[in-house]
Amino acid sequence: MKFSRQIFILVFLLFCVTAASAFIKTKNGKFVNDQDQPVFLKGVGLGGWLVPEGYMLHFPGFGSPTSINSQVVDVIGEQNAQLFWKQYRKNYVNEQDIARISELGYNSIRLPFNYRLLSPEDQPGVYSEDGFALIDTFLSWCAKYKLYVILDMHCAPGGQNADNISDSDGQEARLWTESANQDRTVDIWKHIAQRYANDTTIIGYDLLNEPVLPSGHSATELRGLYVRITNAIREVDKNHIIFVEGNWYATDFTSLTPPWDTNMAYSFHKYWNDPSVSTIQSYLNMRKTYHTPLWMGESGENSNHWFASVVKMLQDNHIGWCWWTHKKFETTTSPYSAALPGDFQTLVNYWNGQGAKPSESVALSILLRFTENLKLDRCRYLPDVVQALFDTTFLEQGKPFKELTVPGAFACVDYDFGGNGTAYSDADFERTQFDSYTPWNQGGQYRNDGIDIEKSNDEQGPEYSVGWIEPNEWLAFTVQVSERGTYDVYLRYAGNADGGQVRLFDDAAPLTNPVTLAKTGGWYIWDTVKIGHVNLSAGKHKIILKFLKSGFNVDQLEFAKISSTGQINTPPENFELGQNYPNPFNQSTRIPFSLSGKGNVQLEILDCLGNLVLAHQIASKSGANFFLWDGSDQNGQPVSSGIYFYRIKAGDKVQTKKMICLR
Repeated sequence: MKFSRQIFILVFLLFCVTAASAFIKTKNGKFVNDQDQPVFLKGVGLGGWLVPEGYMLHFPGFGSPTSINSQVVDVIGEQNAQLFWKQYRKNYVNEQDIARISELGYNSIRLPFNYRLLSPEDQPGVYSEDGFALIDTFLSWCAKYKLYVILDMHCAPGGQNADNISDSDGQEARLWTESANQDRTVDIWKHIAQRYANDTTIIGYDLLNEPVLPSGHSATELRGLYVRITNAIREVDKNHIIFVEGNWYATDFTSLTPPWDTNMAYSFHKYWNDPSVSTIQSYLNMRKTYHTPLWMGESGENSNHWFASVVKMLQDNHIGWCWWTHKKFETTTSPYSAALPGDFQTLVNYWNGQGAKPSESVALSILLRFTENLKLDRCRYLPDVVQALFDTTFLEQGKPFKELTVPGAFACVDYDFGGNGTAYSDADFERTQFDSYTPWNQGGQYRNDGIDIEKSNDEQGPEYSVGWIEPNEWLAFTVQVSERGTYDVYLRYAGNADGGQVRLFDDAAPLTNPVTLAKTGGWYIWDTVKIGHVNLSAGKHKIILKFLKSGFNVDQLEFAKISSTGQINTPPENFELGQNYPNPFNQSTRIPFSLSGKGNVQLEILDCLGNLVLAHQIASKSGANFFLWDGSDQNGQPVSSGIYFYRIKAGDKVQTKKMICLR
């Protein structure tokens, strides 16, 4: 029996090796393996690595690879620029990145490349072994982690469009106006195909990224060049799929049907339009008519809700996808975000003509730290982006973004994973117009949802806050209540005017009455107010913070335990009462205390004549605790300005301190 099991495992492993070494083909409108089983592509593009773009790197100006290189050479010289690019490529994508891409759930990678990587710009017919060696190493990583690859000519000779993304001169798409550029493109693709004809890690060749024909040039010219390239490839490579993108940024397939090869696919891109099937119906009709597979080769730069909606629509229609992109600087729309060096603005100011030119040594220091920050373990991971792409329940079912417990405090920006209407509600949550930019996250920080997030500038609160609040927007938090009991709920907020209003719900059931917020004196002048006194059962709860009226920012919710049901704790042996802060205070103040063990304490507030203003029995944990007083008496009425005393009683022990309220 043991021998039979070993034979079975050996046969299974041999099958896996055989399957992994087989080419993916097209058949009856699908991608299939050598067993004729459908292969569904879930991929990511490596934009920015071999084709730097200004917006990804936060370089000003035209933002093409050539333009960026000129800026780098200007501040550090040609020799140092070569060092910079070597470190840049080494850190932007390496084996660690490829392993992580596989781990996240992708099964394929689209590799954008500049033809200049493989053939010097001014030397047609000459090829760079260093450039090919870089791709060879990349392919070996992908093979190791079982990732398919589509090679994408992102920058063709002369530029297939007039934009920075094709490394054009910014004036004209000279691939179409100069026939020598077309001849060279054909030759380069034949050279690539000859080298990789037998590489099963590669699925196929994406011939031209987002072509845009200049005025006066017809779609038949695009078809003609595609046919020429295909014929040249087929002279040396019968194995790989030919991926063909439409005109006008891979959206218009006029003259590109019928297909001219038996192993080809149509690749469209989808940006900034409605995530409905109507936007791709013409492509679906094309697939149905010609039995040629579709591949959504590039999309992104939108909100998580839009991401999840598009992925669902594509998967419902059996269309594989590839997202843009794995990593960028200071972004919320990619799985990884690299931080810019703090003094990078020095270079930006110079390049914009708004500052002095830094010394070569200073500029080199900045740029080398720029490359260091590209290392995966130095980048910030954005789990919400990955959830939107891979969690099939993202739009319908909220899930915890972080482990949130009650009693305790948590940041308002740590609301649940999920789509608009599930984890949150916001008026502007996606971009659906190509020619009109409406930001889904006005602050552009922390997460990629419709919620507007910025740095809070709150020294006593979380790093990020929720702002640009509109009436009836809300946030949902999955929290774990550790013990049944009564809790005071506090909201930390900042507002420029009176009249903001909030209310708390436990799922659909109201937990509190509406609470009206007074102005704090500015959008970044923070205060804490009690918004409820609630009873919660132990276990999981869906707490919803609803904004009934606008005019404020929020950054923290806090649940402070007041009493316990069915549990009596003895007083702690020792405790220490701290000084309240802020002091003096206007609306609220925090009273810190620490206990040697878990137990009940009595907190009392008295006026300057010794009259009792407020008394609370608090069941507290061992260690640091606090009581947040909102400046109200036992009846919920605000106290007047003056000197007050607060004290803690635990058994027969008492400690007292003084504080000042200034209204």
